[in-house]
Amino acid sequence: MSRIGRVERTTKETSVLVEIDLDGTGRTDVSTGVGFYDHMLDQLGRHGLFDLTVKTDGDLHIDTHHTIEDTALALGAAFKQALGDKVGIYRFGNCTVPLDESLAQVTVDLSGRPYLVHTEPEHMAPMIGTYDTTMTRHILESFVAQAQIALHVHVPYGRNAHHIVECQFKALARALRYASERDPRAAGILPSTKGAL
Repeated sequence: MSRIGRVERTTKETSVLVEIDLDGTGRTDVSTGVGFYDHMLDQLGRHGLFDLTVKTDGDLHIDTHHTIEDTALALGAAFKQALGDKVGIYRFGNCTVPLDESLAQVTVDLSGRPYLVHTEPEHMAPMIGTYDTTMTRHILESFVAQAQIALHVHVPYGRNAHHIVECQFKALARALRYASERDPRAAGILPSTKGAL
């Protein structure tokens, strides 16, 4: 059974198309108009082994905020759609990823209950190209709200802003991959004692 999510979201500020295949091979086609964000979404697809298409046309003449936020909302909704009934998945996933001097630890529960814990070093460089580094937390908040997952992201140390953000996306990709994969020992079983996720 295919696990594909497709979401189109249009407002006065943005037009977003996201398509994700959880059982892909990491092929990506990403274009938001924000170069560094494209790079991060590419990491998400490639390291999660998700086939990922993202096409966003946003009001970049104002700034990048709406483009980044609305893309994250659509991505979360598409991920939730692709998960379907969650029967037979591992549900939990975690990964620790180093990137030179930086380290990110990510743990996820595909719980149906949105919750985010996020810590990263203070006093990071404020910008990476046209990407506002304060948006990383907001991306995660937006994704979590729509995907309805519990997500803990912790960067205990790091110095270079590019590395600090990138290792978070790589670790997130792997944690989501592990959590969403099918467990061969639990075919047909919903991983919850409540009977619902």
